Amino acid sequence: MSHPLVHTSPLSTHKARWGIPLLLCALSGCMVGPKGDPPPLPDKAGYTAQPMAHTAGRTAGSSILRRQDFVTGMDIPGKWWEIFKNPKLNQLVEQALANNQSLKAMQNSLKAAWEQRRVEGAALYPSISAQFIPSRNKTSKTLSPVPNNNSWLYNLHTAQLNIGYVPDLWGGTRQAIKAGGAQADIQHAQLEATALTMVSDLVTATITEAGLRAQIRAKEAQISEQTKMLAIGGHQFGAGDVSRQSLLVQRDALAQIQADLPPLKNQLAQTRDQIATLIGSTPNVDLPVFELDDFTLPEKLPVTLPATLLSHRPDVEAARAQIQAAAAQVGIAIANRLPNVQLSALPGQAVGHMSQFFKPGYGNWDIAATVTQPIFQGGSLLHAQREARDNLLQANEYYKSTVISAIGDVANSLHAVEFDSDTLLADQKGLEAAQESYKIAQAQHRLGDNSEIDLLQSQLAVAQDELSVAQDKVARFSDTVGLFQSLGGGWWHRNDLGMSPKDAKELSKSLLPW
Repeated sequence: MSHPLVHTSPLSTHKARWGIPLLLCALSGCMVGPKGDPPPLPDKAGYTAQPMAHTAGRTAGSSILRRQDFVTGMDIPGKWWEIFKNPKLNQLVEQALANNQSLKAMQNSLKAAWEQRRVEGAALYPSISAQFIPSRNKTSKTLSPVPNNNSWLYNLHTAQLNIGYVPDLWGGTRQAIKAGGAQADIQHAQLEATALTMVSDLVTATITEAGLRAQIRAKEAQISEQTKMLAIGGHQFGAGDVSRQSLLVQRDALAQIQADLPPLKNQLAQTRDQIATLIGSTPNVDLPVFELDDFTLPEKLPVTLPATLLSHRPDVEAARAQIQAAAAQVGIAIANRLPNVQLSALPGQAVGHMSQFFKPGYGNWDIAATVTQPIFQGGSLLHAQREARDNLLQANEYYKSTVISAIGDVANSLHAVEFDSDTLLADQKGLEAAQESYKIAQAQHRLGDNSEIDLLQSQLAVAQDELSVAQDKVARFSDTVGLFQSLGGGWWHRNDLGMSPKDAKELSKSLLPW
């Protein structure tokens, strides 16, 4: 059971008031210190002022233009990236989970934390060690009496067990175990955060690549149309139909569009390098090519309740474990100021010849108990307890801040999903209008009602709107990724521990709190 102690004054004061409770606490093997429960969720915590049912969108046509419905309480699958229905993406994510070096490093760090927790647990058991001391001895004739066999030189063989046990009277050892388990929980949360960030970055990178390819094609179409317009302008200038200034304006417009193309290609190359790095490979690896049409926008999006979000976000889990670790350190600091008992036993044998071992008459033993009560250490124990208390208060405030940030992240993701869908629909309408205008311009051009320049300008407008729509599609796919990431990414349905599910289950059982 747990018995938080608020005051830990020296026992010499108010002995009658403290003596019996402390004695009962010691005999029951209690744990002093706070429990380490996290602060409650803020009152009326939510993501938006008004409930969100769905985004703007169409009921038919391309999936990227369809509306997305928000489903409150919908669980997130462990392999949430499969909702985009892109087999090439699925393969890359699985490869990243298996090969990413950062993730492997975190897996090893977690295993080390588990081992350290077991190291702390060993203190609950007696310690036993054995020693054997063979020696050759000479007794001084002046300082020692004559031996029985008149031999001043003799052999001595000593075999002994050292048995020690420190009863955990105040739960200090169990608090250390609790602190070790909390540190392991922090490492686990950091592992899941690493996996979630890596997967989210990888999915976003593939979407970005697809969007960049669409933007490059649109930009190349703009360059092509502008080049044709400049050629026509050159003929018109030669015929004296346009001024040199008009020709230079067209050249400037073409140069500006051409200047936009290299940064897009550079960004595409860097994005593919990022993808290679995320899957644990070098940039020269052969990667699949991604296009926006390869991705399917999910029609239903999860909205986890704030109370559930606290157990799904790795950063919140880490902050909660930090409170547990800090609370355990308070308990350890309190226990260090209370009386301590150490039991020891030294059974053994001392013989002159090896053949005499395990024969009657050669045995020896020593049993002792030591009771220690700290009296004066310059105030170090008191200040250590206060330090632990302040660290606990800090951990509580950090937890509150993490919770608020987590809720804010989800709110930002929901707003992005909502408003970016509006932007896409608006730009899509503009693209459809430009495409219809281009068709009309083509018909007019066949009838001779407009010039080649008019037709090229219509094509240029279509290419510009295609560029905007491609950017909007990337934003809408990326917003969906951001929402899944802000909600925790479904790690509770995966095994990111780097071991078999059976081993992970057995390990979790062995690390249950004491």
